Amino acid sequence: MSRASQTSPVLETARRAKEAATALAPLPRSARDGALLAIADALTARAEEIVTANTVDVEKARAAGTSEAMIDRLTLTPERIAAIASDVRDVVALPDPVGEVVRGSTLPNGLELRQVRVPLGVVGIIYEARPNVTVDAAALCLKTGNAVLLRGSSSAYSSNTALVAVVRDAVVSAGLPADAVQLVPGESRDSVKELMRARGLVDVLIPRGGASLIRTVVEESTVPVIETGTGNCHVYVDERADLDTAVDILINAKAQRPSVCNAAETVLVHAGIADAFLPRALAALEKAGVTVHGDETWAKAGEAAGVRVLPAGEEDWETEYLSYDIAAAVVPSLDAAVDHIRRWSSGHTEAIVTADTAAARRFVSLVDSSAVMVNASTRFTDGGQFGFGAEIGISTQKLHARGPMGLPELTSTKYVVTGDGHVRG
Repeated sequence: MSRASQTSPVLETARRAKEAATALAPLPRSARDGALLAIADALTARAEEIVTANTVDVEKARAAGTSEAMIDRLTLTPERIAAIASDVRDVVALPDPVGEVVRGSTLPNGLELRQVRVPLGVVGIIYEARPNVTVDAAALCLKTGNAVLLRGSSSAYSSNTALVAVVRDAVVSAGLPADAVQLVPGESRDSVKELMRARGLVDVLIPRGGASLIRTVVEESTVPVIETGTGNCHVYVDERADLDTAVDILINAKAQRPSVCNAAETVLVHAGIADAFLPRALAALEKAGVTVHGDETWAKAGEAAGVRVLPAGEEDWETEYLSYDIAAAVVPSLDAAVDHIRRWSSGHTEAIVTADTAAARRFVSLVDSSAVMVNASTRFTDGGQFGFGAEIGISTQKLHARGPMGLPELTSTKYVVTGDGHVRG
């Protein structure tokens, strides 16, 4: 490592975070929760300051021709800030995982063994667009005793700078080290690359955003990464599905909020039910404003029903649309549906609609994704919906954390072994 990189602002920020994490680790829950309450109060008290900073980002985005959907995700209002503050207060009420005994026993030699939850240390979050993630991530990390390094997108730099300033002031007022929450300096990709290579200073990175961002962090980081998911999610309508139930689940999974990672992107239909289901599905999808990218069977059904169906190719099976579009195919069997999912899924969420218990069990056993829904919408894969209260992201990898990541997933464990002068013979 060069002398320049050793003294870079990014690495200095990471070093301060490491020191702050050491100070945070022994603090009781009351201290951490007190800081969160101070953050919530400060957000509402300084909402005008935050909105002013956010206006700078919004005006730049409009001048750059950014879509209104993306501008909406970027925009902060007093009402949205109040909602963010409310979310922080909700985190205070959640159970504290730090110090929880995962397992314990007294060994035959009399040693007392306990495995307890401890903070991860320094958590780096690399994310896009939404400035609310800045506060959400800070709150969840502080709740679990972690220092956090926040690297948002340049499009929200002014907003994130203001939010972090408010959060840091509140943290200090509550007696915690300011460097427990820091914005990674710099707006260029170089600062992201430095963060990804801060091994030994940063304990884990969590990317939140599009496929390109996540892939870059996973492939280029030397810091351990928890891969949060792009969502190429599937709904499989089995031969023994109730048609009304299947239509309702499909429309909810695709159209209730298409721009999120747990929205369905592909529907697979068993050939034995296709003649009855496709006309109803096409009508419902058209009413919901969804464009179907289908195979030949879907195309023929669309022609008969007077509904436009675009031809689907391999690029459709692999696409996370995040829009009012869905890929569609008819499959000869449940196993064929599973084969399709295993080839094209991102490992996020898959759903089966069926009245056949045996089919549901087989689907669940064969599908290798972080969440599998039986007669329920893919939209339920969410920390709040699962009763976790909050989430840092949805992990699609298999190590340490998988699926919606609540507070326990922001901890590691250590073994505490207590003896009475024990020595090993």
